[in-house]
Order: sequence, then C-alpha cells, then structure tokens
Amino acid sequence: GAVVAAATTSLPETCGGGDNWDYRFAWLRDLSLTLRALWIAACPDEAGRFFHWIDHAMGGHLVEGRQVQIMYGVEGEHDLTEHSLTHLEGFRGSRPVRVGNDAWYQKQLDVLGEVVDAVYLLRDQLGEFDDVVVRLVRALADRAAESWHETDAGMWEARDKERHYISAKVMCWVALDRAIELAPRLGERADTKRWETAREEVREAILERGWSEEAGAYTGAFGSDQLDASVLLMPLVDFLPADDPRMRATIETIERELAGDGLVHRWAGDENGFLICTYWLVECLARAGETGRAVELFERATSYANDLGLLAEEADAATGEQWGNFPQAFSHVGLINAAWSLAEGRPWHAKSQPNKGEGR
Repeated sequence: GAVVAAATTSLPETCGGGDNWDYRFAWLRDLSLTLRALWIAACPDEAGRFFHWIDHAMGGHLVEGRQVQIMYGVEGEHDLTEHSLTHLEGFRGSRPVRVGNDAWYQKQLDVLGEVVDAVYLLRDQLGEFDDVVVRLVRALADRAAESWHETDAGMWEARDKERHYISAKVMCWVALDRAIELAPRLGERADTKRWETAREEVREAILERGWSEEAGAYTGAFGSDQLDASVLLMPLVDFLPADDPRMRATIETIERELAGDGLVHRWAGDENGFLICTYWLVECLARAGETGRAVELFERATSYANDLGLLAEEADAATGEQWGNFPQAFSHVGLINAAWSLAEGRPWHAKSQPNKGEGR
C-alpha cells in the first residue's frame, strides 16, 4: 500500500545547492494525494490496502497518544535518520548526498486532514468501515481538535523553527469537517460535539489571523506578511470558495507575485517553480471561472515533462530544466487533479465525489 515520494535521493533543487534530500520514503501527505489521483483515474481498489498500511506503519502511535509520524519507510520503518555520504557527489557536483530524511521526526499537522479527507473521498469504495478505518479517523480527528492551535514545521518542512502555518490549520479544519460528515459510520465513540466546536474555532482563527492587510492576501503563517503558495489549497478543500473576495485577492496576488516567470514558486525567493503549486493555481483559476488562464497555465506546466511524460519536483522557467528528485509523485498527482478539474469542470477534492455508479 505504500507509495514513495520519488524514486531517487539527492537530486538537487538547484545546481550546486545544498537542498538535496532523500525522497525514497512514504509520506502520508503524498500517499493521500496519490489516492485521490487514483480515484480520479478510476483505480479505487488500492484504498483498503492504503489505510491498512498506514495502521501498520503507525504501529499504535495514535492509540498511545504519541505524535503522528509524517513519513515511513516502505516496510513501515520508523527511524529514517539522515546521513550524509561525504565520499560522494551528486548531479553536477552537488553536495551533500543524503541517505535518510530527518523530516521524519517533524510535526506537520496538515497530514491529519490529508488522511481523513482521503477516507471521505473513498467512503463508498471502502464500504462498511472496518475497525482499522474507524480507529484511524477518530484518532486523527481527535488529534486535530487538540493540536490545531499548535505550531508545526509546515508542509515545506522548515528546519529553522515551527510556526503557525495557515495550510496546517486549514487541513486540521478538513480533518474535523470530514470526520463530522463521517460520524454516522464511526460508532458511538465519535466525539462529534467536540469536533464541531474545534472546527468553528480553527475556522475563526484562520479568517481573523491569516489575512494580511499589508500583503492583501492570506499569507503563509499567522502574523506574517510573506506569501506562500500552500494557501492555494483553501478553495480546493472547500474551506473558502475561489470567488470569495479575499480568496480571489489571494489567488491574484500569488499569481502576480509568485508566478512572474510563468510557474508558481512556493515563496518569494524560491529559485525554481514548484510544479504541484502551479497545478494548484490551475485549479483555483478554474474554480474562479478563469478557464482560459487555467488552461494556459496547465499547458505551460505540463510542457516541462520529459519525453516519457515524467516530471520532477521543480522546473526552471528560464532554461526548461527540471530540478529535484525524479519522478516526483507530488507533481504527477497535481497534473492529474488539475486535468480532471479542467476536463470535468469541477474540482478533485473530496466533497465533489460523483454519485456512486456515475461514469468517469
């Protein structure tokens, strides 16, 4: 049931730079997003194996109340301690070459929502929830209710300090929202009232503290004026509609400030375009009724694929070169989801699931 983020280690994000990471592991975020793409592609049968693999990999962490580990080895390994192979150099002399990834011990709250949203999306394919799925959803929703107000490392895995990242808060809201929707299938121990209270609290906090008058947009973290492309997820998970005035202003500001070269960068100063963020913008534009711009951006991002149609994590808009580990699951998931949104005129997220039996 595991899906690795990429097949390689230490392919650099920039030539000669130090951002060379080992991606040969299974991130819960990547797994959940991949499951959505498989559902879109009419391949839902992997769902049961996926959730049982998560339960196996977590090894009782949720039951014991320990921090949710965000990534595992393909056999469910927990300790992924990072090492540098100093006797080797990587692509075009880039160093260091790393084995392992110390992100494994980070707190990244967004994974709570990613997993619960995947359960919601695949609820019909899963049929009657077994004990594994019930336990997983309840535990993740409880964790979101108790920890949404905490700082974390964010989905970009910051190694300097934890912050109140808005994307993490949004995905905690998703965990709570979807668990409430699933409550009739979760048994008597589903703490729906607690989840409803927490859902309203986190939503209010995001709307009040996430907006920056200085930036004219929702920004990366509470108290910050710095733009971050991760907030493009807000309309894609039904937190806000794309045509909400503040959300629309955010989309336009990110397009103007972070996509000046035609690809979306994660933040100002990020050297290359980040492909999944570019596909998120495609979906946001489509949802806002800007279909022409969305199609143009989709075609531009997809043009960076190699002769086999494969994408890395990032691309240099000036040279056309791809950067980062390859092939990158994140990028291909973004492409599939954006293509579905454009082709069908509706988003990929969980709440847009077609009726059971509807053709795809």
